[in-house]
Amino acid sequence: MKTVVLTGASDGLGAAAAKQLAAQGHRVVVVGRSPERTAEVAARIDAPYYLADFADLGQVRRLAAGLSADHARIDVLANNAGGIMGQRELTVDGHEKTFQVNHLAPFLLTNLLLPVLTASDATVIQTSSRAARVFARFDIDDLQNADDYRPQTAYGNAKLANILFTRELQQRHGDAGISAVSFHPGIVGTSFAADTTHFMRRVYHGPLKRLLTITPEKAAADLLWLATGAPGQTFEPGEYYESRQLPGRINPDSVDPVLAAQLWDRSAQLVHAA
Repeated sequence: MKTVVLTGASDGLGAAAAKQLAAQGHRVVVVGRSPERTAEVAARIDAPYYLADFADLGQVRRLAAGLSADHARIDVLANNAGGIMGQRELTVDGHEKTFQVNHLAPFLLTNLLLPVLTASDATVIQTSSRAARVFARFDIDDLQNADDYRPQTAYGNAKLANILFTRELQQRHGDAGISAVSFHPGIVGTSFAADTTHFMRRVYHGPLKRLLTITPEKAAADLLWLATGAPGQTFEPGEYYESRQLPGRINPDSVDPVLAAQLWDRSAQLVHAA
């Protein structure tokens, strides 16, 4: 039995993964933003839950403190929370919201939990996206998407950041017991993009939804494959997966070790200044 901390677990892929993990006998720790939905998911599987809005790094710090105090062992941290913003917004911390929710917040959470994660030889999973290849136009000097904001580009950049973070996390902490991995879950039929007027909303919530998306349950199966798998056997630590395979087509930036190190250093500066 593994202890799995799962963010973004109040609905969609996260909620489906929580249910499937619990059904396999694992101890799931549910993390979500919505009090009602998060409590409901936790109650269905008799799991503890924590609330945190990743648009507020103070809440992320409190989440990390609570998790560290309550759980001596965390076998899997699944950084699944994320979203796309139709307009450029700044968080209470002064960061562009897409960048913070998708990258800075899980970066901070993971780093704050490193003592318990390394002691547990934990797997750290990032829910990324093929958008890293399709939409990203990554500029290390414009991480806040201040220049010509476009929702799909900001989202693609954040998902590319997930992949780079995974590679650098493995580089820096793999020898200490961390096994980091990222994956594309597919285009999942969830509440994702519900709060935006962007074309992605039409994909996820319009008439084409049934043709273009997969169910949360099917997407969750790939997260479980990583969460319950053996690093070095089921998957190669530090890598990014699509449909349980290393993709044939990638964004060249996603395998740039210099860029990965630069992103880590810039991210550390940003979260420590917030």
